[in-house]
Amino acid sequence: MIEIEFDEPKRETCDCCGNTSTRLTRFVHQDGDAFSIYYVLFTKGHDEKAAYVLIGLGNWDEDAEPETRTAFPIKIWEDGGSWAVTVMNKSESPWKNVEFLGKIIDREEALQHPWIKDVYHITDHIMAEDKPVREFFE
Repeated sequence: MIEIEFDEPKRETCDCCGNTSTRLTRFVHQDGDAFSIYYVLFTKGHDEKAAYVLIGLGNWDEDAEPETRTAFPIKIWEDGGSWAVTVMNKSESPWKNVEFLGKIIDREEALQHPWIKDVYHITDHIMAEDKPVREFFE
């Protein structure tokens, strides 16, 4: 069973348009153990209504190095009144230089990775339970 730990959103001004951007950091537990950390970024008022997500999976022990984790860049966007999810390339991610969540892999590698089903499972939980993300798309 997956449970998400929600921290307070951080708001900032978007460099490109001056609108309010929201950054989220979330801690995911599975059966009581650390399972994943994900980041979300979205900006109200952008032409494309999208949330950019970086999901890190792997070893979250206190002494674990980022090299023991893998990070998946994801885009969630509005698609005809619903939402859709796609895996992006590292270069398209707002976190392309972040190393803490693990080695960020490109789309083709991610789609072949054995953890991709966990990534999609987490995105389902994001859209069902992460209130700021849900409100952004409503």
